[in-house]
Amino acid sequence: MRWSESVAPSERPPYGQPPWLHLLNPNTKKCMRNDHFSAQAAQYVLARPTYPEALIRFVAEAAPGRGCVWDCATGNGQAAVALANYFDQVLATDMSTAQIAQAEPHPRIRYSVQPAEHVDFPSASVDAVTVAQALHWFDLPNAFAEVRRVLRPGGLFCAWGYSWSTVTPAIDRVVQQHILEPIQGDWAAQNRLLWEGYRTIALPFTPVTPPKTTIICRWNLHHYLAYMETWSATRRAIRRIGRGFLDAAAAALEPVWGEAAAVREVQMPICVIAGRAL
Repeated sequence: MRWSESVAPSERPPYGQPPWLHLLNPNTKKCMRNDHFSAQAAQYVLARPTYPEALIRFVAEAAPGRGCVWDCATGNGQAAVALANYFDQVLATDMSTAQIAQAEPHPRIRYSVQPAEHVDFPSASVDAVTVAQALHWFDLPNAFAEVRRVLRPGGLFCAWGYSWSTVTPAIDRVVQQHILEPIQGDWAAQNRLLWEGYRTIALPFTPVTPPKTTIICRWNLHHYLAYMETWSATRRAIRRIGRGFLDAAAAALEPVWGEAAAVREVQMPICVIAGRAL
């Protein structure tokens, strides 16, 4: 049995059409060409990491209030659920109906399917806007214009992302050879913004110094492989050449990982940019 067959993305059915799923914003359809993650929404919710508490706490403490935060491009709500511990209301949007359908319900979160570039929220209505692992996919001029419209004066904008992970030098070398090299031509051009740590993005806000932080996960080999399969480039490579390179990667990783069920520490440095609305 291949590793991919032994770890099915999910044994539970999707939520389907939950009562909090709003009607599609008409502008969402215009942005569907940039939807890279709907096809694996169920696997995404199980395999992707959550974010450090220190980062979420920074957003809450730097915001001028804790009444409302907009978590833009929420995906399955990983950041939104964490933000709900600090804010009275979280407006969590994503352009993907499939991602929103997998999101974790929470009494303080209002999920809706809307693109970053046009939402139906009132002007000057939120204390903070967060974007986790998605800013590089946006139409940045239009998205920033919408963020400026929705933020209250003095409101905080904070975006973060992670790209490469490290486990041990031996494991990292196998991942480089058997996964990163086969998929290197399948990354979308937008990913370069993330690889550069968002440093080349000009924020239209007064800069705020964010904390330096790292995601630390304790995963077994199956989980690590499932995570790498959620990458947009991996999905394109599978469609292009099939799953053989993933099976080869699993076979090459087993000797250096140890038992597939053994838990190892996976580190993912986070790049963070933040600013305050004038």
